[in-house]
Amino acid sequence: MERKLTCIICPRGCRLTVSGEGDSLTVTGHACPRGQVYAINECTNPVRTITSIVRVENREDTMVSVKTAAPVPKDRIFEIMGLIRSTTVTAPVKIGDVIIDNVYGTQVVATKNID
Repeated sequence: MERKLTCIICPRGCRLTVSGEGDSLTVTGHACPRGQVYAINECTNPVRTITSIVRVENREDTMVSVKTAAPVPKDRIFEIMGLIRSTTVTAPVKIGDVIIDNVYGTQVVATKNID
């Protein structure tokens, strides 16, 4: 297998090439060790941080921004987004409040204060 990626860890945007199979992956093109780790993770277990909004039910036309506290499996994004879309909260909401607990080992937390 050979896969070409652009590293998103820093602004440099290194062009990476991952080759090999299973546990014997080789990465070329990275300028730092973080790029190598990113490339291997992207090929073996890709994860993403989700950002979205949740409706505040006791405020007219108000939403609170939320994000996952840690990255979640990329192949579960649509499932998690469905859960987020079906969730509402009641104000007040503070930054860091847990909006949804235990989402693939992490939490969905508020990133904005709503008084």
